[in-house]
Amino acid sequence: MQTIIRSVSFFLFVLLAGTATAQHLKIGPRVGATLYKIDNVAFTDEFNWGFHAGGFIEAMWSKKWGIQPEVLFNQSNTQTATRFDQLYQSINPGVIKDVKLNYLSIPVLLNWRPVNFLTFQAGPQFSVLMQKDRNLLDDGKAAFTGNNVSLLGGVQLNIFQFRVYGRYGLGLSNVNNINNSERWNSQGIQIGAGFTF
Repeated sequence: MQTIIRSVSFFLFVLLAGTATAQHLKIGPRVGATLYKIDNVAFTDEFNWGFHAGGFIEAMWSKKWGIQPEVLFNQSNTQTATRFDQLYQSINPGVIKDVKLNYLSIPVLLNWRPVNFLTFQAGPQFSVLMQKDRNLLDDGKAAFTGNNVSLLGGVQLNIFQFRVYGRYGLGLSNVNNINNSERWNSQGIQIGAGFTF
């Protein structure tokens, strides 16, 4: 709960700081697909489909520079590999393949718009795990940590009020909550669309 409060407080601080000097302020919804995987031999080495939906604020300080904070519900899916059962057999006697992780994600992106129809974006994304898969371990302990910090980079097309975007995210946090012997890092790709008011 404290993590959620800290994340929301940080988001509000960045939002107020960014919009205080903004010349152009727009808000809107967005929705799209998420491709997600965890880098470790215990998980399959392929991206799995999920989705994300939420809202964003586009606050431009000038014609070229601005900030874009967002709040997203982010469903990220992955699959365990055969090695998962081998590595954690003593605490997980059964094999569970599909894992769904529901995150509340807060990206805070720096926007650079060299021309009106194109925006390059980069910044951190703070994610809080809303639903932990408690079937992955037989003792009821959640297999994944509650927080994940990622670095995002991508491009957005601005077509009048519509926004079409693609991003790549690299997880910096170890999301392994079972033990410290193995590091689980996430990777994700987001593609989607939204519009501004």
